[in-house]
Amino acid sequence: MKDAIYLVLDMENDLIHADGPGAKGPYGEQVRERGIIEKTRAAIDKARAAGIPIGFVRVGFSPDYRECPPNSPIFSGARKNGIFKLGGWGTEVHPDLGKREEDFDIVKHRVSPFYATQLEAVLRANGIKRIYCSGISTNAVVQATVREGHDRDYEMIVLEDCCCALSTEEHEIAMKSIQRFCTITNSRDVVFE
Repeated sequence: MKDAIYLVLDMENDLIHADGPGAKGPYGEQVRERGIIEKTRAAIDKARAAGIPIGFVRVGFSPDYRECPPNSPIFSGARKNGIFKLGGWGTEVHPDLGKREEDFDIVKHRVSPFYATQLEAVLRANGIKRIYCSGISTNAVVQATVREGHDRDYEMIVLEDCCCALSTEEHEIAMKSIQRFCTITNSRDVVFE
């Protein structure tokens, strides 16, 4: 097995599917405008062809939201709006991304995929040294993954054209803020190795 992994971050139905609640808002608009689903699928296929394992990171909570922080500005709407419920359609990976049984499935209850998840154990057990990543949103999960991965001594590589935020401006600011902690590439130029 290679010493790298491609982490696809929060590309779940509640956020990006045309029939999900996120489709009606700024995320849906950015996903469509930037062609995020199509570019991410192309990157996933490219990684698979290079023998790089895929890890899908999903945010989700038990149906009673026991893990959901009640005072969190970013998660407080989950309970109110009935989204991010594990076991339901909303927290499944978007079907166009071609999730497979052998892919890693990392469920998180906070912004960072490292916090209180099995991610670190998966990375260590598989000898991972390099993390390719992309997803939604750039200024939340992508930024958290890059900063925390960097501080845990992983080589971090972001596929910029497979990421978006609530606006182009937010995305660009987030990318600029993480450029010192990672290598930035895109789905066309990335070399998975």
